[in-house]
Amino acid sequence: MASVALSEAEKVYIVHGVQEDLRVDGRGCEDYRCVEVETDVVSNTSGSARVKLGHTDILVGVKAEMGTPKLEKPNEGYLEFFVDCSANATPEFEGRGGDDLGTEIANTLYRIFNNKSSVDLKSLCISPREHCWILYVDVLLLECGGNLFDTICIAVKAALFNTRIPRVRVLEDEEGSKDIELSDDPYDCIRLSVENVPCIVTLCKIGYRHVVDATLQEEACSLASLLVSVTSTGVVTCMRKVGKGSLDPESIFEMMETGKRVGKVLHASLQSVLHKEESLGPKRPKVGFLG
Repeated sequence: MASVALSEAEKVYIVHGVQEDLRVDGRGCEDYRCVEVETDVVSNTSGSARVKLGHTDILVGVKAEMGTPKLEKPNEGYLEFFVDCSANATPEFEGRGGDDLGTEIANTLYRIFNNKSSVDLKSLCISPREHCWILYVDVLLLECGGNLFDTICIAVKAALFNTRIPRVRVLEDEEGSKDIELSDDPYDCIRLSVENVPCIVTLCKIGYRHVVDATLQEEACSLASLLVSVTSTGVVTCMRKVGKGSLDPESIFEMMETGKRVGKVLHASLQSVLHKEESLGPKRPKVGFLG
């Protein structure tokens, strides 16, 4: 993961500020930076989104392809995640430098979506045991400026909201052989409900307090962080501790409560922005990569 070198004096300045609920950029401990969300930015995908959070820039594309259901879940489709850490994000990702981080993020996404409540996977089934939709979710890290997991989850949720899957009909002839008919109408499609898709809230322990949406400088002052996956109703679906330091049980419970509180506000704001953008229709101005 991208890192930044700080002097001891700078670390003391940041830590002391956090204890007073005043961060270097003027935010409180539970405040996010301004989040920029834009959907439908890649034309040859089923759904896409680009999210900028501070200096962190993430692009997500979703591609729907037909495949065979898994043996253990014959009446469900499934999601596949791939994370590419671009060398443009930080020189540390040159060569195979970003592979470990990409695998770690992909495994975290699998953990979040490995439950029936996140996405209705049964709606992706076309014909049990024979055909289903597979959603390939590709995540590209364009720039690293701290708080990667939160930004990626916001981008994945926005891209899934934007995803349109063609409607399919299964036709069966007299001999029993099945034929699949794909709708030609681009507006005749199915949409995924993302209401229960969780978002990660990363809480970094700095001194005796914890902060959300940490910058690279604040991450350098933190020895331990807690990733809390929260739904729009404030339900915690999974947790993961990262970093070399330790967390005492009391701190973990406090961080969980903060994660639930902040997560509900984050979900509400994101849903509001996504619905507002969609209401503008196809004529809405697109910023894209040149904005």
